[in-house]
Amino acid sequence: MAIDVTVFGAGIFGLSCAWALARRGARVQVIDPAGVGAGASGGIVGALAPHVPEQWNDKKAFQLDSLLMAEAWWADVVQAGGGAPGYARTGRLQPIPDAEALTRAEARGVGAAELWRGQAVWDVVAAPDDWSPGTAQVIRDTLSARIHPRRACDALAAAICATGGRIETSGEARGLTLHATGWTGLAAMTDTQGRAAGGGVKGQAVLLDLDRRDLPQLYADGLHIVPHADGTTAIGSTSERDFDRTGTDAQLDTVLARAVAAVPALAAARVLTRWAGVRPRARSRAPLLGPWPGRPGHFIANGGFKIGFGMAPKVAEVMADLMLTGQGDIPEAFGTAGLAPGPGRD
Repeated sequence: MAIDVTVFGAGIFGLSCAWALARRGARVQVIDPAGVGAGASGGIVGALAPHVPEQWNDKKAFQLDSLLMAEAWWADVVQAGGGAPGYARTGRLQPIPDAEALTRAEARGVGAAELWRGQAVWDVVAAPDDWSPGTAQVIRDTLSARIHPRRACDALAAAICATGGRIETSGEARGLTLHATGWTGLAAMTDTQGRAAGGGVKGQAVLLDLDRRDLPQLYADGLHIVPHADGTTAIGSTSERDFDRTGTDAQLDTVLARAVAAVPALAAARVLTRWAGVRPRARSRAPLLGPWPGRPGHFIANGGFKIGFGMAPKVAEVMADLMLTGQGDIPEAFGTAGLAPGPGRD
């Protein structure tokens, strides 16, 4: 089969872009030696949560667009390939511990009413009795959603193959080439000052045998607590800039203890899975999207970090636009212009 586009990397950005390209008629191959969702995208948490609705910027606006388009976008993935990504816009609750936090929450509610276009709300409500982050009042937002990361990657792979694409563990670049190679790919890129374009931040998470599938996710003590459609609940994660390996350790025990302290309903649940992975963080903290300077026909989509799954639908569409038409609505803050030309490494 002739190939129009080669995507290196079968994580969330690589697979999402490959799907967007394939459904526009491009003949796509995805190459990843480790297979689908083998890196950070094969995790367990899957909190698709918005930035706070204040100090608005292009990154927050881009994320809002992506979160609002996600339901229909993932439904198309399911229809094409028959997979089950576990997507649902179930909302999120956050604690309001004191009067200052209440004032801040109410101000952000006003911001959401203006910025979220009437398609979601951020408000203050009484905490539910059986599922809350431990305060009498909570912030409720209806924009947050959940997804099962590993299953979402599998669903995208199925949709790509159903649309005529290929998923391979080896092969040569053919046609236009997209590099979505995670934290090692970022670390191998340099900017015009000779600095790495980014690197990795390790995260650890835990999956519990606790069925709260119809309830909102919680955000408490800096932790995401996410009920999944399969009757499990995920908790994560750590953020480790310095790490020697990707296995779990005592830091994950601390995460679980903090979560139980904030949400006692978690205490009796059995641990099913302990997970660790390294997430790609670009130097700017924004995704890195666009042409690779000095490498005609090569493009980059990387640096999803903690918001990769939430950003993925719009990242995929703008990158497909860019690669197929030469025009993509990519914020300047996400741009690749500052990268040094050169062959790099995948």
